[in-house]
Amino acid sequence: MPLNQVYRTLTHSKEPSIRWKARVLIAGEDRASRGIQALGREIRRSPRVRALLVRRDSRGLLRGVANPYSKWQGAHWVLASLADLGYPARDRSLHAMRDEGSPSWLAPSYRREFDAATAAQSYGGNGVPRIRGRYRRCASQQGNALYSLERLGLADKRSEDLAERLLHWQWPDGGWNCDRNPSADSSSFWETRHAMLGLALYAERTKNSVARDAAVRAAEVFLSRELFLGRRSHRVINNEFVSLHYPLYYYYDIVAGLKAMAEIGLIRDPRCEKALDLLERKQLPGGGWGAEQRFYRVASRIKTRADYVDWGGTSKTTPNGWVTADALYVLKASGRA
Repeated sequence: MPLNQVYRTLTHSKEPSIRWKARVLIAGEDRASRGIQALGREIRRSPRVRALLVRRDSRGLLRGVANPYSKWQGAHWVLASLADLGYPARDRSLHAMRDEGSPSWLAPSYRREFDAATAAQSYGGNGVPRIRGRYRRCASQQGNALYSLERLGLADKRSEDLAERLLHWQWPDGGWNCDRNPSADSSSFWETRHAMLGLALYAERTKNSVARDAAVRAAEVFLSRELFLGRRSHRVINNEFVSLHYPLYYYYDIVAGLKAMAEIGLIRDPRCEKALDLLERKQLPGGGWGAEQRFYRVASRIKTRADYVDWGGTSKTTPNGWVTADALYVLKASGRA
């Protein structure tokens, strides 16, 4: 199916968030336009968003979810989903979830640090361990929180504090990693993607050149490996990287890598070409792209790694609207569509 026909299919989807991705990401409509604002209100009323927020109590908190990081049903993950779906910005009803999650990532322990020589020693201290000069911190947590706050228009002083911590923990190669093995000296794709995107959005709003430069340096973690290949071996780093998923949570695949490069303006870098080639080869004969694997199960009650929402399951023959919209976005941004 020609890509323009795939696009038209997306614009007629019953799911308003897929139509939003088509119109805003692919067609480039202004997020502030009257039509997109109306679509945002439709997203807020949609069955999937209602399912994500069904546990909210009168205070705006999710009932029965004590830990905001509870996978994948805590406030941290619900806000991340809303940020990706085109949920309207500056919704004050989300403040309670924002306020619940922020202390988790800005606790005093994140400003304490200590040196350790071994992994065992690193677990014995209270704070962020530094091993061989590198902070071992799961920066996807602070990065994802920062990205959600910025994208949903919920930024405040906490965004500045999150950005400051990410900048402080950045590794020499540009990324972040929580691996406590002393020999670990390369940043993690999983930990770097969200931190990079959060800093890029923060820099876009605040015009902070230090944060922008840090995001560009972080992109080298991916670009130097052509988004999925070992720097020396030129082999696939992880088979998950070359399968397509939605949602990704804190994981990684080539669509996520390409989308990140598009968001920070580096999708035309020649080192994206192999990932773009692979993505084009994955287009289904009938048009679109499928979710080949998933990282969630659907459950209405609280269960680890369960989501409130069915995001379309997996299929290697039937397209997934969210995967298709993201894939077409990066192809358009790269000049291939």
